[in-house]
Amino acid sequence: MLLVQSERNTLLASLTAVVGVVERRHTLPILSNLLLEKKGSKLTLLATDLELQVSTQLDVQAGEDFAITIAARKLFDIVRALPDSAKVKLDSKDSQVVVSAGKSRFTLQTLPAADFPRVETGAGLGEAISLPQKTLKRLLQLVQFAMASQDIRYYLNGMLLVLDGKQLRVVATDGHRLSYAETQLETEAEAREVIIPRKTVVELSKLLGDVDDPVELRIGTNQVTITLPGTELVTKVVDGKFPDYQRVIPANQPRHLKANRQSVMQALQRAAILSNEKFRGVRLVMSENTLGIVCNNNEQEEAADEIEVSYNGDPLDVGFNVTYLLDGLGAVNTDEITLSLGDANSSMLLTSEGEAGFKYVVMPMRI
Repeated sequence: MLLVQSERNTLLASLTAVVGVVERRHTLPILSNLLLEKKGSKLTLLATDLELQVSTQLDVQAGEDFAITIAARKLFDIVRALPDSAKVKLDSKDSQVVVSAGKSRFTLQTLPAADFPRVETGAGLGEAISLPQKTLKRLLQLVQFAMASQDIRYYLNGMLLVLDGKQLRVVATDGHRLSYAETQLETEAEAREVIIPRKTVVELSKLLGDVDDPVELRIGTNQVTITLPGTELVTKVVDGKFPDYQRVIPANQPRHLKANRQSVMQALQRAAILSNEKFRGVRLVMSENTLGIVCNNNEQEEAADEIEVSYNGDPLDVGFNVTYLLDGLGAVNTDEITLSLGDANSSMLLTSEGEAGFKYVVMPMRI
């Protein structure tokens, strides 16, 4: 029985949207599968790891309705390997699906669709808020690099999402640095605050485009739904107390250094070649209108660089993790950045006039 007939590129785009959710190793074999469900002329592709669920729809020729599950990665790899112009057919045969295109044929096992678990959309979801996809994508780009990965403090392995009136804020920290970004919404929303898991943030970033098309968020106490045209994410939220980011962001720092972003980045990249591989320390040595950048390693090697900046404060010599500095500078799109500092033991705040809602805080390190 013919299940689906589709252009290769159309099917591949839908598979790409959902396959990232599927874990390579699972205690439940069916979670390695993708649910394909056809109703009328709509084919829904759905994947889940029980924490995050992504579904997308595409138009197909009318035929019999069906629901099956099929190995997600195998189907994705097969379709990706086919020629761009291929027409892909999926036929059912006993408990198998035959994927064919031209003279290529692949026979895959299936599992019953009735056994496929779904993340149910829970009650308590707040009102929908809408914003352009490119706005949310930019917010994520400005903070997601600062999320922790596999930290024992599980609430750091994600991103804080705060709705406050007409303001949407996102915050991420791994305990050594913190990134904050905000944007204004067109309509006022009920105050909400949730931690979105790291994996959800990564997958959502892939799905969002640099377009004005809307993305809709509905935030509940233990769940968030994110709807894009043709695609929906349902994610559980991290149960935990996020650090008080407003206390972490320093205010009224006495020293301010303005510099060209590219010049600072390039000097740091050069110096980092000789940094200690484990600690990645770099010293920023500030004097009038000059920034010195110094890295040392265990082999008694040293890299020193110097660039012109705008700085009129007292001399200062302070150490930071060079990777953290490069991450923050790489997230910003503007030409000029400002580094605000206190003393050698206080955090540094990186800001830029061109990214008005962005603040990046880095803790100092002893070198």
